[in-house]
Amino acid sequence: MKRERVYVDNRRNQILDIMKENPKVRVDDLAAKFKVSLITIRRDLQYLEDKKLLVRFYGGASYADQKEVEENEVKLYRKLIAKYAATLVEDGDSLFINTSSNALQMLTYINRQNVTVITNNGKAIDVDYQEGVSIILTGGELRHPKETMVGDFAIRNLQTVFPKKAFIGCSAISPISGMTTENASEVKINEIMIQNAKNVYILADHTKIGKDSSFTSSPISAIGHLITDEKAPEDVLNELRAAGVKIHQVHKGDF
Repeated sequence: MKRERVYVDNRRNQILDIMKENPKVRVDDLAAKFKVSLITIRRDLQYLEDKKLLVRFYGGASYADQKEVEENEVKLYRKLIAKYAATLVEDGDSLFINTSSNALQMLTYINRQNVTVITNNGKAIDVDYQEGVSIILTGGELRHPKETMVGDFAIRNLQTVFPKKAFIGCSAISPISGMTTENASEVKINEIMIQNAKNVYILADHTKIGKDSSFTSSPISAIGHLITDEKAPEDVLNELRAAGVKIHQVHKGDF
């Protein structure tokens, strides 16, 4: 059994070596080269795809660009996070959504009635959303390329709004630094949204968990919920739980 395992591992390594020279391979060519069945090669390719080392297509496989694979995975998790966040919205809710592209995705998936969304994200204008959703833009100084609305005008308009829920994206979140962002002009906006909302949900995929960015928008003590994915480091999540944060995790295959 051990010798057979070594033989299988050796064949799979050879397949990867072949693909470094020829990024695309055919199942029948590999079967002929290694003198094994088509089913055996398909199993090898499936195993290597599960390891994110290649991408299968009908009749063959192509060498995986690891950076591209990781980026696509993060995009998938962010979509799942947005879909999950949308399920937390109820009829009649008022919401804060900040400039996060992940939080903005929520608008596509909210399927409730009489929902009011207050946001400083100018890109909300171009998002398709259900008839039951109304969007109010804060106004303010428009910053490119994110189309964010910031400054005193936006701050004054937000100070008198107290929604039921806030869905806030971030650059990073950690037990020590709290929720952080790369943009100093967005700090005060995020602070007001978090302070004025009854329930605060931070949206952050696994690449942001346990990390620090430039400017703190909120201490962990002000955050009630974190929506992240299954690859988030468990040790950091446990620290956040100990600080009183409720963790929501999405998984591949959800929705």
